[in-house]
Amino acid sequence: MSQPSAAGSVPSAFAEEWANDPREPLPLVGDERELLTRYLDHYRETLLLKCTGVPPESLSERTVPPSGLTLHGLLRHLAGVERWWFRIQLAGEAVPLLYYSDDDPDQDFDSLDGDPAEALAVWRAECARSREIAAAMELDGTGTHARTGRPVSLRRVLIHLLAEYAQHCGHADLLRERIDGATGH
Repeated sequence: MSQPSAAGSVPSAFAEEWANDPREPLPLVGDERELLTRYLDHYRETLLLKCTGVPPESLSERTVPPSGLTLHGLLRHLAGVERWWFRIQLAGEAVPLLYYSDDDPDQDFDSLDGDPAEALAVWRAECARSREIAAAMELDGTGTHARTGRPVSLRRVLIHLLAEYAQHCGHADLLRERIDGATGH
């Protein structure tokens, strides 16, 4: 996405897009926690924007063959990622995995028989719980990695989630463009 020039003006091709962006501007300065959490929330909001206004049936469409990615599947996948890293790894909560089992590890993308609105609600709830867990921990606070038994810090989890969301927001951008031509944000 184009950024405003040093003089503060926005190229005319992007002026409308920038004016209509509902997200709060990202901070240019701040402490590490503020920057990490604000950028992660920015990506969460970006994913939501990619799903906003899409008819429910289109959220489950596989529009970029041969990929099985869908917006519905991305919501399910990222709800599971939020749960895995924040609730299971950092907080040590004994909650079941979402959309995953050893016998069927790709349920998030392959088994789209549920309602996309339900997937959105689950994702929102997992994001809210993740924010609570993050707010209660120091950046160097640790949980125990469920598979390795080794410590994992909140800082590391936030960085991992930033990378995860950045990758999947790129996927969501392509999916949305294929659904209805919408681009941006």
